[in-house]
Amino acid sequence: MLLSAAKELFAEHGPGVALDDVARRAGLGNATLYRHFPTRTDLIVAVYADEVTALCDLGAHLLDEPSPGEALFTWLDAFVAHISDKRALALAGTDTSQERRAELFRQWHDSMRSTADKLLIRAQRAGEVRTDLTLDHLLALTNATAIAGADANEARHLLHLLHHGFTGPTS
Repeated sequence: MLLSAAKELFAEHGPGVALDDVARRAGLGNATLYRHFPTRTDLIVAVYADEVTALCDLGAHLLDEPSPGEALFTWLDAFVAHISDKRALALAGTDTSQERRAELFRQWHDSMRSTADKLLIRAQRAGEVRTDLTLDHLLALTNATAIAGADANEARHLLHLLHHGFTGPTS
């Protein structure tokens, strides 16, 4: 309940929303909120980690889709939206020690990278994505697309423009 309420309020008002509002939205008292999440950063990190888990779970689910190429691009679309929509949340969650911050970002990065790798390899083996497209290139282009887009819709549009380049013939 707390994470759901926090996700909703962070999406509506950003990560600076009053924690009292999160407790109220969850139908719980402030003491319960602070017992589970002693600081705002703890709550933000938990919400962001849950978002990363959901993104990776989507990737795992898409491994069963009949078209590996479409599965990859469905996940990349969600990945671009995640980067665009959750940027402020990720940055707000970095109000912690440098060591802890590095550990969190490494965990999140590794999880998303592993998911992308599985989807890319499957799409390449099916002949639906260029075999000379490396995971590093895919993620660099996708990240750049997400960052360059003014918002999630613009970023998704840029990703769709790249789609042809990912699936076209090799030179």
